Amino acid sequence: MTLLNHEITDFTADAYLNNDFTQVSKKDILGHWSVFFFYPADFTFVCPTELEDLADHYDEFKKAGCEIYSVSHDTQYVHKAWHEANDKISKIQFPMLADPTARLAKDLDTYNEELGQAERGDFIINPDGKVVAYEVISSNVGRNAEEILRRVQASQFVYEHGDQVCPAKWTPGEETIEPSLDLVGQL
Repeated sequence: MTLLNHEITDFTADAYLNNDFTQVSKKDILGHWSVFFFYPADFTFVCPTELEDLADHYDEFKKAGCEIYSVSHDTQYVHKAWHEANDKISKIQFPMLADPTARLAKDLDTYNEELGQAERGDFIINPDGKVVAYEVISSNVGRNAEEILRRVQASQFVYEHGDQVCPAKWTPGEETIEPSLDLVGQL
C-alpha cells in the first residue's frame, strides 16, 4: 500500500513555537505546502543534527511557500525543554508538534509499535492536504534538508505544470521533460 495521494487525517496537535505553546490543525496546513518531519525522540543523537539542518535551511523552505512541522511522540513541554537546553535545537523557528498518542505517526504509517515511537519519516503534503512524496528510513541514518527542499520544489513544479516531469537531480530553473511518444527510448 502506498501513501501517495493519502489525505492527511483531520487532526489538532499541541506544539511549541517561538517560545510559546500553540496548536496546529489540518485546517492550518491547507492552502500551502508542508513537510511533516517525524523523528524518534527529543534529547537523542541523530535527531538534533537533522533538526539543525532543517533550521539552517528554514528560510529557503519559507521562500518556497513550505512550512516545516517537526513531529515526535514527545509533548510540547519536552520540546520546550529541549529547545532551551540544546544550541542546535534553539535555532528552530518552525512548529514542533507533539504526537504523544501517535495519531499523526499512525496516520502516515511511520509508527513503530515495538519501540513506541515514530521512525524517521518525512512527508511532503500539497496544499490540498495530500501526500505527494515521502521517505521512511532507518532510525540510525540522518536525512538531508537540501534533498527534502529539492523534492518540495520538484513536487511544486509538477503540481503547477502537470504536463511536465522533473528528471533526476532537477532543481528550479533547470530543464524539465514534457513526456511524449517521440521520447520513448530516447532518454
